[in-house]
Amino acid sequence: MLFNSLLFLVFFLVITITYYLLPHKLRWMWLLAASSYFYMYFKPIYILIILFTIIVDYGAGILIEKSSGRARKFYLILSLVTNIGVLAFYKYFNFLAGNLNILSGAFHGPQIPLLDFILPIGLSFHTFQAMSYTIEVYRRNQPAERHFGLYALYVMFYPQMVAGPIERPQHILPQLHRVNNFKSSNLITGFFFMAMGLFKKVVVADRLGLYVDPVFTNPHGHSALELLVATYFFAFQIYCDFSGYSDIAIGTALVLGIELMQNFNFPYLASNISDFWKRWHISLSTWFRDYLYIPLGGSRVNFGVTCVNLLIVFMVSGLWHGANWKYLVWGLIHGLLLVAYQLLNKFNIRIKGLTFFKWLITFNLVCLAWVFFRANTVIDAFYILNKILTGNGFSYSANSLMSVHELWYCAFIIIALLLGERYLRKAKDYSNAKKVLIISGLALACYFLGIFNEAQFIYFQF
Repeated sequence: MLFNSLLFLVFFLVITITYYLLPHKLRWMWLLAASSYFYMYFKPIYILIILFTIIVDYGAGILIEKSSGRARKFYLILSLVTNIGVLAFYKYFNFLAGNLNILSGAFHGPQIPLLDFILPIGLSFHTFQAMSYTIEVYRRNQPAERHFGLYALYVMFYPQMVAGPIERPQHILPQLHRVNNFKSSNLITGFFFMAMGLFKKVVVADRLGLYVDPVFTNPHGHSALELLVATYFFAFQIYCDFSGYSDIAIGTALVLGIELMQNFNFPYLASNISDFWKRWHISLSTWFRDYLYIPLGGSRVNFGVTCVNLLIVFMVSGLWHGANWKYLVWGLIHGLLLVAYQLLNKFNIRIKGLTFFKWLITFNLVCLAWVFFRANTVIDAFYILNKILTGNGFSYSANSLMSVHELWYCAFIIIALLLGERYLRKAKDYSNAKKVLIISGLALACYFLGIFNEAQFIYFQF
């Protein structure tokens, strides 16, 4: 069920109205049933995978809290191995088997049969959220949840279970326990976030996708200029697609009285690559910081090990996004960029010039890395970059996917987004009357300017 569909609107209204009509003691059951239905809409059988990991982690949390010494660590490891094992099997088995088959084939060795299944939707997101629970219980930052239904709802809460934000238990579980009375301010502010997110998705992201997707599907059939335009368009397509989802998730949860964390903070305004990762997919970057980078030693170790830690974290982050070499290269690029940034700081090298030029360098480096993320293969990515950087065929075909006027229109909505989003973020503090006016304007813009082809959100595949 997609946020940008009429079906979701009906689902959301029915779930929300019924939620507030029910007494508090029954609301968790209603939300859990709704979340189960929401997930099962995609592929019902995969609900069993989530149920299995929920049972394991729920039990592990209680055992960790009750135990001491090595037993606590054993139960934590059991939980982590279960979660990572499920994730690895469904997401990486065919990737590993395929690469081993290539290696084995070179020596005329046996082949590993590939499995025929569809990746469970949002597996990486709810797996990481589940792992954060047992880790926080182990660290004594979160008491073990005794209410099985509320723990299951923490993992499966439908607004954010498919594509985040990846929440921490100490932030969400107390909110699921409390009595959430209806508040008109939550309703209006929630609708405001939902309208803003829908605008990003259907007006900006899906329109840009009409150009981006065919160009990256067939890069050899397009000029250097067309590939360059597609690269910049994709940077805004993925931002509006993913941050749009996060906004809708935040708004949907807020209407129900649940506050989710901010997942994006104007990432394309970053003046360096480190700043970019403090602004982009904040829930994931902080997850890797707290649960991988810092346990590896973070920046407390010598400089060389710190650089290795950065490379490890971002290569793992790349693989988290997908079982494909292109994602690994994308993560490696960002790791190397962060290592370069650390080197500049270590030797106190400052790039002189206006903030604008620092921003321009950062933005273009991020766009360069996005080519590997979006291209079908690593080979395609190198072809695209080579063609752009050499200026081979730097022209725009009259028979291109979009006319020049349509391209200027796309550029206009990108500029409008850049100028308007900061204003819209501040608008959440406006009076309810002003919010309603803005919501109405966004809704009209979506209706008249939106692309309603129910395109799937990009991060659903992760």
